[in-house]
Amino acid sequence: MSNPVLEVKNLGIDFGGLTAVNNLNLEVNEHEIVGLIGPNGAGKTTVFNMLTKVYNPSRGVIYLDGNDIAKMNTVEVNKAGVARTFQNIRLFGNLSVIDNVKTGMNNLYEYSILDMILHTSKRKKNEQLIEEKAEELLKIFNLYDSKDIPASSLPYGAQRRLEIARALATNPKVLLLDEPAAGMNPQETEELMKTIRFVRDKFGICILLIEHDMSLVMNICERIYVLNYGTLLAKGSPDEIKKDEKVIKAYLGD
Repeated sequence: MSNPVLEVKNLGIDFGGLTAVNNLNLEVNEHEIVGLIGPNGAGKTTVFNMLTKVYNPSRGVIYLDGNDIAKMNTVEVNKAGVARTFQNIRLFGNLSVIDNVKTGMNNLYEYSILDMILHTSKRKKNEQLIEEKAEELLKIFNLYDSKDIPASSLPYGAQRRLEIARALATNPKVLLLDEPAAGMNPQETEELMKTIRFVRDKFGICILLIEHDMSLVMNICERIYVLNYGTLLAKGSPDEIKKDEKVIKAYLGD
């Protein structure tokens, strides 16, 4: 097996006297879809916040393609190849659908302030490239016909798709999905599963997702990590997790 795209070793964080996550070891390999599950308050979103450097870990290391990202800030981690969505949709509701996607393309802006002021051909060419790439993403996610309307006007499921499209606009190596099925009905969740698999295959990336919908997790993930009170309770295939007595007792119920 190739080296992990994302690897976490002995990761932990303290808030005052409270240890929120402790001694976490986790890896995500090329083209994998991996689940991170656990009860509310288990520390799952805290892990995502450390991976994207919203929080600086108290201890441990995070490797992206074998490189330690400890000294990177949130913007640098994103440019290096880690993108995420959030539990609560964080779109720019008053901006158009296509402009929301463009906000994820900062890495593609290659003209100077002078080019911007003088409206040079370099600026026009670069902005045309960004427009085309944004339109391509919207077509992939069946959002092209809605490209000029405010993002807040989209139905809930479409807003979720737009958030994923915006994350992909940063050209990530790893996509972190924080409860992507939250608030979805069964039909929307089924469509989401297809979308996640499609994203993995189309863009050749790996995906780490937090999710409470066990049907989605068990049907889409190759491997699963289970957190409980900030520590790793179990890891394994969906079948192994289903049968793990510690997981059943702490989370899934019998």
